[in-house]
Amino acid sequence: MTAPASAAESAAASASEPASRAARILSRPVSLNGLTVPNRIVMAPMTRQFSPGGVPGEDVVSYYARRAAAGIGLIVTEGTYVGHESAGQSDRIPRFHGAEQLAGWAKVAEAVHAAGGRIVPQLWHIGMVRSAGQPPFTDAPAVGPSGLRLDGTGGQGKEMIQADLDDVIAAFAEAAAAAERIGFDGVELHGAHGYLIDQFLWSGTNRRTDAYGGDLVARTKFAAEIVAAVRASVSPSFPVIFRYSQWKQEVYRARLAESPEELEALLTPLASAGVDAFHASTRRYWLPEFDGSDLNLAGWTKKLTGKPAITVGSVGLDGDFLKGFQGEGAPVKGIDDLLDRLESEEFELIAVGRALLQDPEWAAKVLGGRFGELGAFDPAALGSLS
Repeated sequence: MTAPASAAESAAASASEPASRAARILSRPVSLNGLTVPNRIVMAPMTRQFSPGGVPGEDVVSYYARRAAAGIGLIVTEGTYVGHESAGQSDRIPRFHGAEQLAGWAKVAEAVHAAGGRIVPQLWHIGMVRSAGQPPFTDAPAVGPSGLRLDGTGGQGKEMIQADLDDVIAAFAEAAAAAERIGFDGVELHGAHGYLIDQFLWSGTNRRTDAYGGDLVARTKFAAEIVAAVRASVSPSFPVIFRYSQWKQEVYRARLAESPEELEALLTPLASAGVDAFHASTRRYWLPEFDGSDLNLAGWTKKLTGKPAITVGSVGLDGDFLKGFQGEGAPVKGIDDLLDRLESEEFELIAVGRALLQDPEWAAKVLGGRFGELGAFDPAALGSLS
């Protein structure tokens, strides 16, 4: 007969239960097309201006390798500019074109793989967010679907003609092919937050009257053509992830879709063009996306497309992530509700941002049940590649 457990033994068992549950749920592998991700934790893409000349150096290599070694299943790099003159506006943000830049990224991929991780670059064009006269190409204009900024003004930008569209589509395809060639595990296309691809998706910045403008489905044409070109430039089993959002920079209440039906109309052309997984960017993952359902944006994305979905938005921290990047700290937030959602298969993966800037060991601590070692977000973490 087994003796009854002592109070101390019962307390210890109770204390260890959340840890074993977190490990059990988060440690399950998941497949994204031909890529097996060893667990459910993703490093979210976060802009880090530590690559002079657009070249990631040894500090960037170590930055990503540390997080892979600590148990991150999939790393999505910071946004990297594709090879179009108007793609960016900083000479310290990495580029995903050019021999020296790609050689630097090859070292990053090699180091992450050596640490047991998987990694995809986020491919990025900022469109009308660009300011005139900024590097790396100071003479390049800002370009967009209608030459409009997020506030509806024209600034010094230009409306893209067909040649511009073709050049940008080719730049994304070339960057994706380069990613596969130098050893990355897939690519993520940045179609969120009011940057170029999103400027086509949103009626507030897309006023075109040709085939690339009009209703919601027509506004997906540019994004779908980029996806199709990327899909054609890489191997069939090479994953293509598409990140999108309802909100935009400084237009937090913007919405591409007001209902599940509209969201399905938006996502279906992208899935048909070759997206293997969607990364649904929200500011707070726990908020429902539409009335009448508890599903968040990632949950609806999976339900409507059948594709794997990544959720993101203040994971592990209680406080808006945008305020965090404006210098505001945030206390630790538990992940029990997140585990519930993963266990119910609302989505496949969770992307972690600020918590991973603060603590490279975040994944190891969570997987190991060391929740008491997690700390609040300190904006000082933005100042280094720790």
